[in-house]
Amino acid sequence: MIKQQVNIEKLNKTAEKILTAARKTFAEYGYSGTHVDEIAQRAGVNKASLYYQIGDKDTLYANVIHQVLGNIAQGIAQAVARADTPEEKLKAYILFIADAVDKNPEMPPIMMREVAGGGAHLPQVVAEDIASVLKVLLGILEEGKEKGVFNDVVPFLIHAMIMGSILIFKMGTPIKDRQMWIPEKLKARDKKLPGSLGDEVARLVLKAIKK
Repeated sequence: MIKQQVNIEKLNKTAEKILTAARKTFAEYGYSGTHVDEIAQRAGVNKASLYYQIGDKDTLYANVIHQVLGNIAQGIAQAVARADTPEEKLKAYILFIADAVDKNPEMPPIMMREVAGGGAHLPQVVAEDIASVLKVLLGILEEGKEKGVFNDVVPFLIHAMIMGSILIFKMGTPIKDRQMWIPEKLKARDKKLPGSLGDEVARLVLKAIKK
């Protein structure tokens, strides 16, 4: 539970430094491997200041993820509202997520660790953020089905297709590029996406669900 939910718009410089350091540390070591001492050291503050500005480890973790996912949930709703057709709405949804992942490179390892750990440390406020995002997706898919442009699909499976494709591609690319046994022809093709990653994922998902 968040003991102190930080007002992101009113962060002072010290709080910003702490959350930035926390995000990098959680991305590198995960929840279990992260120690508050490490975050404080990276932020250049003492533990007393860290606790005063943000809170304990659980509070830090919750705010680090909520800072990103809360904004994503709001941004997706706005982006989708500006689109007209179900196809355009779904593409806007996917493009916004892909862009958010690009802008927040620490989030893929944090979220994939949560998936691997069964969401053991997933804060309630973050679960609510994810539910808000899924609600938007459900609305798009239901509208598409009602208008006869989408097949009847399982919403969470589509969410997994979108998030899995984006997260695994982003995290897997550096690994793939380091592996000598992977054919250069395959590596070269992966570097030649027709558009952005978001565009390509949107194209594939729409192809899969359109009637």
